[in-house]
Amino acid sequence: MTTTVAVIGGGYGGTTVAKELDSFTDVVLVEPREDFVHHVAALRGLVDPEWTDRLFYPYARLLERGRVLRDRAVSVDQDGVTLASGERLTPDYVVLATGSAYPFPAKIDFHDSASAKAKIRATREELAGAEKVLLLGAGPVGLELAGEIKAVWPEKAVTIVDPAKDILPGFPEDFRAEIRRQLDGLGVELLLGTSLTEAPVSEPGQAKTFTSGLTGGGEVTADLWFQCFGGAPHTAYLDGELAAARQANGQVEVTPELRLPGQPGVFALGDITALPEGKLAKVAGDHAEVVVANIRALIEGGELRTHTPGGPMISLPLGPSGGATYAEEVGILDAATTAEIKGSHMMASRYDEMFGQA
Repeated sequence: MTTTVAVIGGGYGGTTVAKELDSFTDVVLVEPREDFVHHVAALRGLVDPEWTDRLFYPYARLLERGRVLRDRAVSVDQDGVTLASGERLTPDYVVLATGSAYPFPAKIDFHDSASAKAKIRATREELAGAEKVLLLGAGPVGLELAGEIKAVWPEKAVTIVDPAKDILPGFPEDFRAEIRRQLDGLGVELLLGTSLTEAPVSEPGQAKTFTSGLTGGGEVTADLWFQCFGGAPHTAYLDGELAAARQANGQVEVTPELRLPGQPGVFALGDITALPEGKLAKVAGDHAEVVVANIRALIEGGELRTHTPGGPMISLPLGPSGGATYAEEVGILDAATTAEIKGSHMMASRYDEMFGQA
């Protein structure tokens, strides 16, 4: 009898697990989206028409033996998975890889690719006509989006507003200073320690000029704005005994082996885990390696691997040729190195190969 595995979620971690398990288990990958979305490049896809289609990869060539079900898990309990279609899966192992929601354009909020591409193109047209752009949130998304906008439209006024006193808390001051230096060179205005006194009159990405006061004094005028904060893990489907692992913020408690406590056949990875590390595609990939190794060990016999959360790390492009990178083991890397690591290509080649698009 072949071992059966249901992987819930076809993002970075889920697709890696499914592909690696495909050769020696019966894999079912459950994913409501029509295509895999390369969200690492989503902000580049907003500003650069050549990148819009490159964000989407059909699942058809991901697996050789297993199957991809375009469906959604509405309930996952200790005994199996119930899908929106009504189908019930009772696999030997379940891997929870449902990721997180985040405001557009950092994440795409459509399940069909045609609608997603249409929204990206329509928003880009609105953005192209805006002279003053406001970004609410000075985290990695807001900073990267500012860099992308300035790389294509250097004449636009871009302002970032955040109630925090500084950018990127948790990273070394030298790294933060380098990012601030580059933003200043691009002409990006940082308004920190303040927030809007009233909400914008328009929807995010909709061109409509407005002026708002600031809690720290003064005011800001913009023709268009984006929300660059507010991620939330997708875990509302947890049911039965599994629901006990879900914390108040939606993240899921996991053991060092990346299993839900007391559930030897249920693994979780990526953004949904309550681990003290960045919610990055690379981290999801690291989790996926541990999950694959442990499922193999459980099937074939052997030692289980554990995951130790890493220290702070980030590769933050500011356009194709700007930005900086930090990791504890290498320190701070400059703009040219960041472009080589990520900014110039947005890591697309690995997904071209993974999904048979090379």
